[in-house]
Amino acid sequence: MDMPRGRRRGFDRGAALDTAMEMFWRRGYASTSVADLTAAMGINPPSLYAAFGNKRALFEEALERYARERSRYLAEAMAESTARAATLRFLRGTAEAATLPDRPAGCLTVQGGLACAEEDREVVELLAAYRAGTRRALLERFEKAVADGDLPESTDCPALARCVVAAAEGLNVEAAAGAPREELLAAAALGAAVVPDA
Repeated sequence: MDMPRGRRRGFDRGAALDTAMEMFWRRGYASTSVADLTAAMGINPPSLYAAFGNKRALFEEALERYARERSRYLAEAMAESTARAATLRFLRGTAEAATLPDRPAGCLTVQGGLACAEEDREVVELLAAYRAGTRRALLERFEKAVADGDLPESTDCPALARCVVAAAEGLNVEAAAGAPREELLAAAALGAAVVPDA
């Protein structure tokens, strides 16, 4: 005799997670309520809690999904043969990712923490930690460039990495404000010029 199987979730978890990611991206963590999430995901609150735990856990999982999507172009950029080429590819990738037609404009790690109250300070810190990971990748790439003779020994690698991240965050903010991709790509090329050419 067959044993009865457990009840299957009545929704596609991956699709629900994509929907939540987009909600947090468009509205930010603080402005997205559980009611907003469940309405957009087409589920009820008990299903959300059963599948994801709570709003904060859902946000963290959505952020991990987002970071996996965005990490591909960062890894490809860091593999370029020179620091200037790596920076240009990173900034161009930022501009392109921030203006995809099937995704919200800008960046979840920038927009997700806007207007958070003090009780959501941990969310702001979590988003800052994700952005810091990008800065670390750039810092390591610039330090390698100095060791390889691609950048001058006098290069202030931490400052350069922070400058490039600031440029990327600016591209994301401009994209969220409606700047066209062509203008952002032109800005990315100018931003990359801060890195000395080999």
